[in-house]
Amino acid sequence: MKKLSYKKSGVDINKANLFINKIKPLIKTTKNRGWVSNIGGFSGLFKPDMSKYKNPLIVAATDGVGSKLMIAKWAGKHDTIGIDLVAMCVNDIITCGAEPLFFLDYFATGKLMPRVSYEMMKGIVKGCRIAGSALIGGETAELPGMYKPGDYDLAGFSVGIVDKKNIIDGSKIKKGDLILGIASTGLHSNGYSLVRKVFSRRLLSTNLAKEVLKPTAIYVKPILGLTKRFNVKGIAHITGGGFRDNMIRLLPKKVSAIIFRDTWPVLPIFKLIQKKGHMEYGEMFRTFNMGIGMTVVLPRDEILSARDYLLKKYKLKSWVIGEILQGKKRVEII
Repeated sequence: MKKLSYKKSGVDINKANLFINKIKPLIKTTKNRGWVSNIGGFSGLFKPDMSKYKNPLIVAATDGVGSKLMIAKWAGKHDTIGIDLVAMCVNDIITCGAEPLFFLDYFATGKLMPRVSYEMMKGIVKGCRIAGSALIGGETAELPGMYKPGDYDLAGFSVGIVDKKNIIDGSKIKKGDLILGIASTGLHSNGYSLVRKVFSRRLLSTNLAKEVLKPTAIYVKPILGLTKRFNVKGIAHITGGGFRDNMIRLLPKKVSAIIFRDTWPVLPIFKLIQKKGHMEYGEMFRTFNMGIGMTVVLPRDEILSARDYLLKKYKLKSWVIGEILQGKKRVEII
């Protein structure tokens, strides 16, 4: 009778342990003030500085990268996909004014691929460093039979903190406030199922790979900088669903948001998708960020100063793209 082992069934524990040992030096580069060494333990440890909070609230967010992973596989480029993972989580955390403290990842594949896994992890580490968030743990799951050869999936989990008095929830938004749109780097991590319908696999693995794999912008430092200096009333992360589905979350009753679509330059990649896919503007704005990764609602008399601050301090472009009006709670793009 043939003897079985876990390795023969498709799971190589030794290879997984070697991978963990290899990434330990990377993980240590994300160390921040609350980081506590426990790499390889059953759980991650973090010691937050509570002295600056009178009534602290913990904020959490989780997300993935979606089918952008398929294009990374086709192009053989895995070093930025981890940045996307971190960005999708921490950009949600900061919408309420919270500071991301730490991050954990979940990586699942049919068979552990050392080079791919290491490249992916370098991206996660880079994203954590940009966000100022400590990488304190994660999970690497080898699941033969669940994933095709070369396939993998990523998920992430971020935890932040904010003082209750500093929460930004949109409740103070009122008629006359203006909307600042902050530039995206491109597609970010939404709409890739449609992108794969518009372009061939050959194009997405060669000519267009560099453009469509541009990592999602991480807005932690610019957004937290704005909240410390200006009267920020609402923040929306423009992801799947575009402006309408994301900005509606901010609005209190009896006010509406109007977005003027000609107030910022739409990036070439979106124009190309629209042309190749014969898509209407409404569908484009419902699916993609169209060049705006974050929107921030500010009083009218602060909007230009905030725009100048982002450009001068972070070299980050932004535009006044809309305003708040009295009326039925809705988001309209005109």
